[in-house]
Amino acid sequence: MNITIHNYELGEAEAWDEFCKTTHQGTFLHTRRFLSYHGGKFRDRSLVIRKDGAIVALLPAAEKPSDPENVVSHPGATYGGLLHAGKVIGENTIEALQSVITHYRQLGYKRFIYKAVPAIYHQAPCDDDHYAMFRLGASRTRCDLSCAINLANRLAVSSRRKRSLIKAKNAGVTVESGLHLMERVWGVLRENLKTKHNAAPVHTLAEITLLSNIFPENIEVTCAMIEGEIVAGVVTFETPTCLHAQYIASSERGYENSALDLVFENLISNAARTKKQWFDFGISNENNGKILNPGLFNFKCEFGGGGITHDFYEIDLEA
Repeated sequence: MNITIHNYELGEAEAWDEFCKTTHQGTFLHTRRFLSYHGGKFRDRSLVIRKDGAIVALLPAAEKPSDPENVVSHPGATYGGLLHAGKVIGENTIEALQSVITHYRQLGYKRFIYKAVPAIYHQAPCDDDHYAMFRLGASRTRCDLSCAINLANRLAVSSRRKRSLIKAKNAGVTVESGLHLMERVWGVLRENLKTKHNAAPVHTLAEITLLSNIFPENIEVTCAMIEGEIVAGVVTFETPTCLHAQYIASSERGYENSALDLVFENLISNAARTKKQWFDFGISNENNGKILNPGLFNFKCEFGGGGITHDFYEIDLEA
């Protein structure tokens, strides 16, 4: 393919984001606008791949903060992956990723961790990178299981979810959307995670507020209310093909009145109406995919969804 490869430079941000818009698997999580919000948290190791001087592919990447001998595509995003607009396919994908491996090996890294973009975020079939990982001797070291609804062919909604939706409506639950609700929803989310999992959101309120200000067209908050009180909420990330539930939270009052059911039905209906292909509930895993929360996964599937995998690969650069 006669390609050249070089480290991303700050002066290429505009060209990066413009090319990202044309790719088959790029989302706003791949843009420099998103990746740069991390500031100096990561040592960037993103790559630009060119042919005859023109960009043909991008690879967002950075050093792994907990182990700087490893490089990850990308530690600051749910997924990374090789981004292209249809010119890096088949054998060319293998060649491009082999060049990536050689580049990182020359920089002295010991492992390359590749977080493939899940298929539901693809605007055209482009799983060539999975095949390339196989051909290049990569190991699949992690697999997370998400639940997604095919909005053109939604599976049957369970009778339990139908009853819960009626329960929410009878309880007077109403739905409201808007970024102005973020702070109030974050209070419910923090309490929910602390009580149930002794955990905290990945993003702080300041971080998610900053991101929502940068990407108001991609990030939204949808809440369930009873008598003016927020009892449940979902923060969604919108991409060209998919509406993804990034954060899901409910108070005890919300659980008692099945408030999330009404929120989800509202979101699923809106996603279908705006011609999205998928509604993604997100993963139900812990311990790097090795533990599945069956109750949570089944709850999501009862809305008419099925399993989608997030695949992670590693290549030993010392081999």
